[in-house]
Amino acid sequence: MDTALQTALLLLVLLQFKHLVADFFLQTPRMLAGRAAYLHWGRVEHAGLHAILSLIAFVALGAPVGFVVALCFAEFVVHFHIDWLKGYHSEKKPYGPDEARYWYAFGVDQMMHQLTYVAMLWIWALYLV
Repeated sequence: MDTALQTALLLLVLLQFKHLVADFFLQTPRMLAGRAAYLHWGRVEHAGLHAILSLIAFVALGAPVGFVVALCFAEFVVHFHIDWLKGYHSEKKPYGPDEARYWYAFGVDQMMHQLTYVAMLWIWALYLV
C-alpha cells in the first residue's frame, strides 16, 4: 500500500476519533445550551475545539502548519454552520429521541461532519501529496 494512502487512512481515523471526543465527551453545558441562536459562544468554542484538534492531527502527520491553519479555519466555519443549522432546525421541530425525525436530523448532522473530513483529506491530497 502506498505511503500517502496509509497516511490518509491514518488521518481519517484520527479525525474520526477527534470527532468522537469533541462531539460526545468534551461538550460543556455552555456548548449545548441555546444552539438555535446564530451568535452562540458555546458553538464558537465547540467549533474551535474541533479545529484545534484537527490541526493537531494534521501537524502530527507532517502537514505544514500554514496550510493546516487555513484548512482548520475552514473546518471551523463549516462546523459552526452545520451545528447552527441543526440547532435551528431542532428548535423549530422539537423532536425527541423517541421519534424518527430526531434521528434523521442527528444522522444528517453527523454525515455532514464526516463529509467535511473527506473534503479536508481531499484538499490535503490535492495540495500536499
